[in-house]
Amino acid sequence: MATTEDVQDLSPGARRLEAIDRAWFKVESVFNLLAAFFIFGVMMLGVVQVIGRSVFNQPVRGYVDIFEIAITVFAFLAIAYCQRLAGHVRMEIIIGRFKGRVLWITEVFGTCVALFIVVILMYYGWEHFLRAWNFGDSSIDVEITLWPSKLMVPMAFAMLTFRLTLQLIGFLRLCVYPDAVHIAIPELETVEKIAEEEIKAGLAGDTDGVVLPTVDKEGEAGR
Repeated sequence: MATTEDVQDLSPGARRLEAIDRAWFKVESVFNLLAAFFIFGVMMLGVVQVIGRSVFNQPVRGYVDIFEIAITVFAFLAIAYCQRLAGHVRMEIIIGRFKGRVLWITEVFGTCVALFIVVILMYYGWEHFLRAWNFGDSSIDVEITLWPSKLMVPMAFAMLTFRLTLQLIGFLRLCVYPDAVHIAIPELETVEKIAEEEIKAGLAGDTDGVVLPTVDKEGEAGR
């Protein structure tokens, strides 16, 4: 994200985009925290299941159904947050060598493809939710109502669609102004930046005995 000093030098349109990006990132962070709580809850439920089955011969009733439903929550609610932080797998064998306007045009194309796919998935996810709502779909074992968990899928894809839209606007802006401040786009960390942050966070400036990765002329990490 842009720093406070950078924001002061932005145009009104860029400031608006930066403000929307920051506000939406807070929403994404809340849903990411919710997904984290669900993961913790599933872990605790697993502990209760193991102890109950092994010690008291009393497993948690409907454990498999609960676990399958919980997967929907923590697998989908954090995808927009992960997209903002460039946490998803990216194939950069080719585009990693691009720079300037060529790189941003390539990113625009990739984002458009991602938007197209996500919108289709969101549509069919919504249709799947409507079927569960209309037919009263439930789990097999303890008959837990499934429509709330199935609603999570199109909702998460809707959040991702908005994130990708912001990202597309950010890349289009850089296509016009390649040297502008980066706003609303995933920031990819270089080897040097990652090493520097690890030194600051883990060693508090003490670099004795630390072997940093080297980078050759083409920007590839060496040993």
